[in-house]
Amino acid sequence: MSRPPLGATLEDGLNRRLVPFLRKRGWRPTTITYTGYGSPEKLRVLARALLTEDTGRTAADAGATEHELDEAQEAERGWRSFVTTPVAHLPIEVEIAGRTYPTRADRDGYLDLLVPDHGLTPGWHDVAVRAQGAAPATARVLVIGPETRFAVVSDIDDTVMVTRVPRPLVAAWNTFLRHTSSRQAVPGMAELFGHVQETRPGTPVLYLSTGAWNVVPALERFFRRTGLPSGPMLMTDWGPTNSGWFRSGQEHKRMSLRRLLIDFPEITWLLVGDDGQHDPDIYSELAREHPDRVRAIAIRELSAGEHVLSHGTPQAMDGGRASTDGGRIVQDEQVPVVRAPDGFELWRRLEPYLTSS
Repeated sequence: MSRPPLGATLEDGLNRRLVPFLRKRGWRPTTITYTGYGSPEKLRVLARALLTEDTGRTAADAGATEHELDEAQEAERGWRSFVTTPVAHLPIEVEIAGRTYPTRADRDGYLDLLVPDHGLTPGWHDVAVRAQGAAPATARVLVIGPETRFAVVSDIDDTVMVTRVPRPLVAAWNTFLRHTSSRQAVPGMAELFGHVQETRPGTPVLYLSTGAWNVVPALERFFRRTGLPSGPMLMTDWGPTNSGWFRSGQEHKRMSLRRLLIDFPEITWLLVGDDGQHDPDIYSELAREHPDRVRAIAIRELSAGEHVLSHGTPQAMDGGRASTDGGRIVQDEQVPVVRAPDGFELWRRLEPYLTSS
């Protein structure tokens, strides 16, 4: 058997020593739940087991409303989301529709449980997640019904939220130092998704990002504050893996998109991203391979200044290919591509393709 790389070995060793030390100082397991998704045939439940300091009294215990909790948490610096200690292999029970499914967290504390024949009807549901030694938690899940034929998958960074993530120093400032409430929404993106859902009622929106799972609670608050629709978020872990020091963000997106195509074989997708990273190439690749599964591609164009801050040059990473309205990915003109600097103009260019049969 091959040995895990040095990065994963060091991380595991640090956690093994840190967990008992923090437990002696009164830290206790807690469960962070993420929004899951699925079909009537199978459901994906997502969560993470972490050690957190036991303060003995939370804002919820004090009777704070959800809005007051959001305001208190928004005032925190972003780095607090990354000061965490996972609890590896912790026993966890998930209860769905009266049935209990025992499982364990993985080496990084993550729970990614696929439940067949779960018994939930299409729509939003709450499922119970009980980790050993932690207070019970509730995970939201979206069951997409068999009648759904159209859905949206969208990037987050610099697509719906201005973060300039590719540039390391700016990313560090936005992620670790700035208050989460200072993050800005890309103009018109909430309106774009609203128009899509009005045009095609019942359209689910899923988010696919190379960002870390740690920031999901902050992103959910950001979405509520800016009017972006709720939806499952498919993030990644920045730490070492069993194959290297860092995970590949591009491969994460490619694999997640292909999994969605497999999980929902009747759905065609609107792919939304930006030209500051690799979204145009990844989306184009998928459209060439599966032109019947991609209804359209919408790319938010960064300004020249944003491109310089993003990756050091004033041009898009794809060289500005298909930068005009009405561009196509494949020769038989099955997949339209639209580009614009904000959500308002993107919708104006997308609308004809989404309202036609």
